[in-house]
This record gives sequence, C-alpha cells and structure tokens, in this order.
Amino acid sequence: MSDRDIGSLPVMSEGQLVGLLTFREVINLLAQRQRELRRGPTPPVAELQVLHVMNPEPVVASPEMDVSELRALMVTHHQRYLPVMENGRLHAVVSFHDVAKAVHEEQSFENRMLKSYIGDWPVEEAVASHT
Repeated sequence: MSDRDIGSLPVMSEGQLVGLLTFREVINLLAQRQRELRRGPTPPVAELQVLHVMNPEPVVASPEMDVSELRALMVTHHQRYLPVMENGRLHAVVSFHDVAKAVHEEQSFENRMLKSYIGDWPVEEAVASHT
C-alpha cells in the first residue's frame, strides 16, 4: 500500500466484498502490536491475515449518490474511503480527497459563473499579480 500510495484495498472473496483494508486498520494494528510487545513476545505482523485486520463491514456508497450525500456519509461515519457498490458488484473506491476535489471544482466553476454574471469583477490573474 505504501509503495504504491494506495490508501485502501477492497477485500473480495468469490466476487463479493467482504471487507476494506485501509491505512487506519494497519496503523491501529501496529499501535496494538507496540502495546502488546511491552507485555511480552507476539507473533510477527507478517503472519497475520488481512481477514483479521480489515474492516469486515465497511460503509458503502451507491453510484447514484450525489456528492453532498457522499460527503455527509463519509463525515457521519468517519470514513476516508468508501467502496461504491451496485447489485453486490464493486464499481470503485472513492476517497475523501476525491470528494473534496469534486466540491472544490464545483465551487470554482460556480464562482467563475457568478463573477462573469457580475461583469466588473477583476480577473484573478490581475488581482494575484498586484499582491
């Protein structure tokens, strides 16, 4: 995950989503192992199976959700990644970064339209060059 800058991995079994492994679960495992090491020897982390570390009941999104619904779902459940599922089939995993980027792009577009509507609004490049 670290080598490829991947924040989450859907865990599949026989074509079905059975869990989600994110950096959060990995960090929690490492913290738990650190505490356990203080009390005595523990099996190496490499011997653990994903099944024992993953979130077995991830919150999921549907392809029909709009961005505001998706953002609310992620915030409410404190999730940075959500699998997008339809009829038991995984379509994608959406990240909080993806949602933030979509909101930013939408707001930027709306701002440009409003400034265009006003008509006399200074061009952003000209304003930036005077600061």
